[in-house]
Amino acid sequence: MACGDPLPIVLHHGLFGFGEVRLGKLRLSYFHGIDRALAGLGHPVIVPRVHPTGSIQRRAGQLKQMILRRLELLGRARQRVIILAHSLGGLDSRYMLTHLGMADRVAALVTICTPHHGSPYADWCLRNLGRRMGAWQLARTLKLDLEGIRDLTCPSCRRFNNHTPDQTQVRYYSVSAARPRWLVPPMFYHSHKIVGEVQGDNDGLVSVQSACWGQHLATWPVDHLHAVNRRLLPRALCEARDMMPRYLEIIRQIKSEMC
Repeated sequence: MACGDPLPIVLHHGLFGFGEVRLGKLRLSYFHGIDRALAGLGHPVIVPRVHPTGSIQRRAGQLKQMILRRLELLGRARQRVIILAHSLGGLDSRYMLTHLGMADRVAALVTICTPHHGSPYADWCLRNLGRRMGAWQLARTLKLDLEGIRDLTCPSCRRFNNHTPDQTQVRYYSVSAARPRWLVPPMFYHSHKIVGEVQGDNDGLVSVQSACWGQHLATWPVDHLHAVNRRLLPRALCEARDMMPRYLEIIRQIKSEMC
């Protein structure tokens, strides 16, 4: 690969996420504006859409197929990609690299606010909503796949890490995020408290401790959704506003390390 060749970039969404939604001229992207910024650097951008709440194994299989199909359509079937994966998407990507034979197709994986070591809030949900309130039984009755939540528990992630070693052909990077509880959106108040009591500083859902994997690049001063450029707080409370420059800097760093 020549240093100047713009590798395709995959933007992979997390739990309850989506790839891209179009309604007429309206276009809604999970990585708000980031896809356009990366395309502006000359990189073909692939935005997969996998099951929003399915298991890591299910989502990883869908991710593989979508990447291969899009590369074929782009006429770049033999080219490697860079994956930027948010939250659960980072675990899908790691599974795909290790267990689905995709390590030779990926040059680098950057996980953003991914709970590599599990989320105490997923533990809390499983314990309180699942067993006590029967949410899992109801989900099975309605044939809903919520295994992605179960896969985010701390015990599940320990097992996952033991059976999913990093691949030597791939560069692994990670980004964490952290905000004080009073500076995250109200929807994260409870989860921030639960995660903070067990793992410390966090973005409302994922702790800094859990998000570190491979070469840790930075801890951003944002909440879990602001990390993908979706601000739910007034601008005056957002220490870091537009996240696009941070994504562009990550790509520049990866490119410089590969040359």
